[in-house]
Amino acid sequence: MTTALRTRVENGFGQFGNLVYRRAWIVLLFMLCLILGLVSRIPGLKMDTSTEGFLHPEDPTLIAYDRFREQYGRDELILLTIKTPDLFTPEALDRLNRLHQALREKTPYLDDITSLINARNTRGAEGELIVEDLLERWPETEQAREEVRERALANPLYRNMLISDDGTITTIVIKTDAYPGKGTSEDVMAGFEDEMQPDAAAPEAERVPLSDAQNSEVVEVVRDIAAGFDSDQFRIHLAGSPVVTDVLKRSMVTNMKRFMLLSLAIISLLLFLLFRRLSGVFLPVVIVLLSLLSTLGLMALAGVPFKLPTQIMPSFLLAVGVGASVHLLAVFYRRLQLQAADSGLPQQASEAKRLGIVYALGHSGLAIVMTSLTTAAGLASFAGAQVAPVSDLGIVAAAGVIISLIYTLVLLPALLSIIPLKPQHGEREKKRHERFDRLMITIADISTTRPKPVLVVSALVLAVGMAGALQVRFSHKPAEWLPLSNPARIATDFVNDNMRGASTVEVVVDTGRENGLYEPDFMQGLARLNREIATIDQGELYVGKTLSLADVLKEINQALNENRLSHYRIPDRRDLIAQEFLLFENSGSDDLEDFVDSQFRQTRFTIKMPWVDSVLYGPFMEELKQRFLAVLGDANDIFVTGMVALLGRTMSATIESMKQSYLIAILVISLMMILLIGNIRIGLISMIPNLAPIILTLGLMGWFGIPIDLFTMLIGSIAIGLAVDDTIHFMHNYRRYHHDTGDVREAVRNTLLTTGRAMLVTTVVLSSGFFLYMFATLSNLSNFGLLTGFTIIMALLADFFLAPALLAQLHRSHLIADDSDY
Repeated sequence: MTTALRTRVENGFGQFGNLVYRRAWIVLLFMLCLILGLVSRIPGLKMDTSTEGFLHPEDPTLIAYDRFREQYGRDELILLTIKTPDLFTPEALDRLNRLHQALREKTPYLDDITSLINARNTRGAEGELIVEDLLERWPETEQAREEVRERALANPLYRNMLISDDGTITTIVIKTDAYPGKGTSEDVMAGFEDEMQPDAAAPEAERVPLSDAQNSEVVEVVRDIAAGFDSDQFRIHLAGSPVVTDVLKRSMVTNMKRFMLLSLAIISLLLFLLFRRLSGVFLPVVIVLLSLLSTLGLMALAGVPFKLPTQIMPSFLLAVGVGASVHLLAVFYRRLQLQAADSGLPQQASEAKRLGIVYALGHSGLAIVMTSLTTAAGLASFAGAQVAPVSDLGIVAAAGVIISLIYTLVLLPALLSIIPLKPQHGEREKKRHERFDRLMITIADISTTRPKPVLVVSALVLAVGMAGALQVRFSHKPAEWLPLSNPARIATDFVNDNMRGASTVEVVVDTGRENGLYEPDFMQGLARLNREIATIDQGELYVGKTLSLADVLKEINQALNENRLSHYRIPDRRDLIAQEFLLFENSGSDDLEDFVDSQFRQTRFTIKMPWVDSVLYGPFMEELKQRFLAVLGDANDIFVTGMVALLGRTMSATIESMKQSYLIAILVISLMMILLIGNIRIGLISMIPNLAPIILTLGLMGWFGIPIDLFTMLIGSIAIGLAVDDTIHFMHNYRRYHHDTGDVREAVRNTLLTTGRAMLVTTVVLSSGFFLYMFATLSNLSNFGLLTGFTIIMALLADFFLAPALLAQLHRSHLIADDSDY
C-alpha cells in the first residue's frame, strides 16, 4: 500500500468520523433498529450438547449411526448402579422393586427399563419354551431368594450387565426413546413385553431425535426419584452418557455465565484504573455486549445451534471487541487532551471532541479494519472443519468480528459524540503519562539497541516451547472435565471399575439377504466373536462384556433341551435355528426386535467397555472391524457405530481439522499481512511474532501435560486473532513513523508511545479477565483461562521485544529497504 493511497484511506476515515459526529443521533437510531432486529431473534437460539452434534449431517459415521438408531433405538443408556451389602435380602429386593416401578411410571420419554426385577429368564418346562421375568414369582422365603441369587449369578447375560460377580452391585438400565412420542415399553435384553409398538408408518418429518431439553428433563426426573431411595445400605450411582452430558451442559452454562460476569467486572475495573474515565469503561463494555448479543441473534436467524465448543465465542468476541475499542479510545483520549488543554470553554471542548474523533478514526481506523479482516479470515479457515461446532464457530465468530468492527467504527464514535466528555487535567495525570512513556522508551531502546541478545533469548525461549509442543497429546474425555468430587464422575468411575464399563460400541452386520441370520456358520461366527472379543484387554481400554444374537440363540437352545448346560450352544442346522427363533417370538417376548430387523437380514453386536479417552477408540474400532471381517468374511456389510464410534470419529476429525484449519489460517493471514503492509519481507517477518505465542502456548501445554481437546484446540484461533491484532497495530504505526524519521529506534519509540499504550491496556485487561477462568469447576474451562491469558501476554511481549528486535537487526543487515514508499 503506497503512501498516497494510505493517506487517502486515512483521510477518508477522518471524514467518516466527521460525518458520524454531525449526524450522531441519526446514526444511533439506525444502529438501534439494526441491533433490536438481531437481538429479538435470540429467544429462538437452540442448544445442542449431543455427541452427534459434533459431526456434520453428511458425515458417514453419523449417517451409519442414524441407520442404527432408526432400527434399534437409542444406545445412550442411563445407568442406576446400586451398591448393597446383600442384594437378595427382603429389604433390598423390595426397595429395588419399588425403585424400578417408580422409574417405569414416572420417567418421561421412556423406551425400555431393565433390572433384575424384569430381567429375561428363559427356561424349558415339560417341552415348552417359557420366557418370563426373573422375579415374576416374588421370592417370599429365604430358600426362594437363594434360588434367585443362584440363577442371577449363573446367567452369563446378567453378569456385569445387571449384577456384579460378587452379587452386591446391581444396575437398572434406562433406555430413552430415540424419537419421542411413541409410547412406553420395557427392555429387550430382559424379557419384558412392549405394550405399544413403534409406529413404523409415522411420517419421516415427525421423527425428531430426543432433544437436549428432553434429555435434561429425563435426567432430572431420574435423579429426583433415585434420591428418594438412596441410603447408606442402598447407595445409588447415576451414570451413563445422558447423565454426563446433562451435568456438563449445566456446569458449562453456570460456569460460563458466572465467569463472563466476573471477567466483565474485572475488565471494567481495570479499564477504569487505566483510563480514569467512566466512559472508558462504559463504552467498550457496551460495544462488546451489543456485538455479542447481535452475533447470538444472527446465529438464531441462521438456525445455527449453540454447542459446547461454541461457548468459547463470547470470550473471543470479548477479547476482539475490547481490543478494537481500546485502541480507538486510547488515541481519542490522548488527542482530546492535546486539543482542549488550553481552554475550558464548552464550544471549544465540543470542537476538541470532534477533532479527537476525526483524528482517532484517521489514525487507527485503517489498522482496526486490517486487524478485523485478518482475524475474520483466520477464523473463516475453520469453516471447512470436519468437526461441526468448529466449523460453526469459524463462520459465526468471523461474522461476530465483522459486527464488532462495524459497531466500533460507527456506534462508538456516535456515542462519543453525544456523551459529555472533558479533558483530564492535573499533575497526577501528567505524571502517570510520563511514567508510562518512560517504560515504553526503555522497552524500545532495549529491543532496538540490543537486538541480538533479544533475538537469542527469544530463540532459546521458542526452542523450549517447541520441545514442549512436541510432547502435546490429543485427548477428549468429557467426564474428566468434571471435578473429582462430582457425583457423575464418581458414578462413571464406579461403573467402570465394578461393572466393567459404562459405555458400549455397536457393530452391525448385514448379511445382504433375507433370513441370512439362520445360517449355522454365520451364527457360529457370532459365537466365536463373542469369545474372542471378550478377551481384548489394552490396559485402560478393555472389553467388559459382549452381547449378541448368538447369546439369545444359545439360551433358547438350552431351554428347549431340558435346560442342560451342555446345550448352551448354537444348533448345527438352519431349520432348527429358524424354528427356535420362531418359538421364542411365539412365547410372547419381543426381545428379538432389539437384535435383528424384521427380515432377519441384519443383526447388532453390542460390546461393553469403560468410558475412556476418545483418542483410544479409533484404533480399537478398526481392530473390531478387521476381526469381524476375518471371522464373517467380506460378503457381509459390517459397520461399527454407536456413541463410542461418534466419539472416536470426533477425535480423528478434531486432529484432521486442527492441522488443516491452522495451516489455512497461517497461509491466509500471511498473505493478508503482506498485502496490507505492502512489503513481502516485512509481511513474512511480521508472522514470526504472530506464531511465537502459539508455539509457546503449545509448549506450556506439553510441559504441563495439558492435552489438546475440542476446547484447547480453539485457543489457537484466539492466539492468532490477538497476536495479529497487536502486530498489525504495531507494524502499521511503525512504518508510518519510520517513513517520517528514517530511524528504527525513533520509529519504535513513537509507535510504543502511541499504540503501545492501547496494546498494554488490552493485554492487562483481557489477560486478567481470562485468568479468572482458572477458578472454574470444569477443568477444560480452567485450562482455557490459563492458556488464553498466557497467550495474550506472550503476544504482547512478542510485539514489544521480538518484532522491534527483528526489524532493527534486519535494517542493520540491510535486508529491509528504507520505507521511501509504503
